[in-house]
Formats: sequence, C-alpha cells, structure tokens
Amino acid sequence: MQTLRQFASRLPSTALLLPLLLLATSCSRYNNNGSLSIVGVLYLILAIAAVISLLKQDWSLTKKLVWGAIIWFFPVLGSIIYFLFSGRR
Repeated sequence: MQTLRQFASRLPSTALLLPLLLLATSCSRYNNNGSLSIVGVLYLILAIAAVISLLKQDWSLTKKLVWGAIIWFFPVLGSIIYFLFSGRR
C-alpha cells in the first residue's frame, strides 16, 4: 500500500486529468444536433465538482475508490449522494 501511495505522488498532474476526461465523455445528455443539453452541462459540472472534492480528501485509497465508483456508476444520483453522505470536510 505504501508503494502505491509513493507511485501516486509521482504522477504528473496531467495524468490526473484522465479521469476527468473519461467523465466528460461519459456524459450522454446530448441534443439531436450533438451538442450538450443544459442538463448534460449541469451533470458534468456536478460530477467534476464531486471528483475534485473526492481527490482533495485525505482518505484511504480504498474509501476514495468506493466513492469514485459510486459517482461513476450512478451518474447524477451518485454525485448527490457523495455530497450529502460522504462526511467530507
């Protein structure tokens, strides 16, 4: 576990943008012409805020992964559940 933390601390900041990119491409709230709808933009803002908040927490890696999975697999509701029940500071 300690070596994983050391490895994660050496990652460049650009590697941390990959989860945000994946989150942005998973947003399926598009209009007929291919542009994002207002609901899609609001979801994207909410999800990005949840992921940024999650990355700033000083929790264990396991707890972060569990909350990240909740945010990922339950798109809108997962972010709301995170903000309501995570016990973050």
